Amino acid sequence: MAEAPLIGISTYAEPGVRWGAWQLDAALLPAGYPLVVQRAGGLVAMLPPDAPERAAAAVSRVDGLVIAGGPDVEPVHYGAEPDPRTGPPARARDAWELALIRAALDRRTPLLGICRGMQLLNVALGGTLVQHVDGHAGAPGAFGRHPVTPVPGTRYAGLVPEPSSVPSFHHQAVDRLGRGLVPSAHAADGTVEAVELPGPAWVLGVQWHPEMGEDLRVLRGLTRAAAEGVPT
Repeated sequence: MAEAPLIGISTYAEPGVRWGAWQLDAALLPAGYPLVVQRAGGLVAMLPPDAPERAAAAVSRVDGLVIAGGPDVEPVHYGAEPDPRTGPPARARDAWELALIRAALDRRTPLLGICRGMQLLNVALGGTLVQHVDGHAGAPGAFGRHPVTPVPGTRYAGLVPEPSSVPSFHHQAVDRLGRGLVPSAHAADGTVEAVELPGPAWVLGVQWHPEMGEDLRVLRGLTRAAAEGVPT
């Protein structure tokens, strides 16, 4: 029997995080990310921001990769000026996660981008973003829900063939698609809610937050693809 695949998940880097008597800079993840990977059959390795030139070495040690949600991508990465509603940059995280994505694409490591992670996947492949959309987030600090509809014949539709309600919190979205990417799900307003690369490599981005829901099908798709490269 193959061992459980090791899934790397990129993390936040936050200053002055408080727990107990401590207040220190921290590399952290909301617990939903590791928990959903574990529930889907994977082991978890957290990948905090590091020097971009170390990304290939990090990716070589995992069987699959999740680029987690988080702050807005700095518009300089897709040749745009910041909109007043775009949040402050997270430059070290942008550089690290773009390098992780490119390393995963080069190695054909199974890759899932979640929310910001999907947007970074699009940017890494030369795409652009809409810097503000309405109606895709709940109140501050709370997730909303809305339906998404799969595009027939895509990898995502093979995992989730029916329209489904998903947990969502984002105010940016894909504009021009990156090289080779195809849309694989849409919201009712036409927003691209999932993208993927056709072909043998397992590469998928979802604009919503599967770690905040009960549907494991996307994460099980990732862990199955990652397990194919694990020695029996």
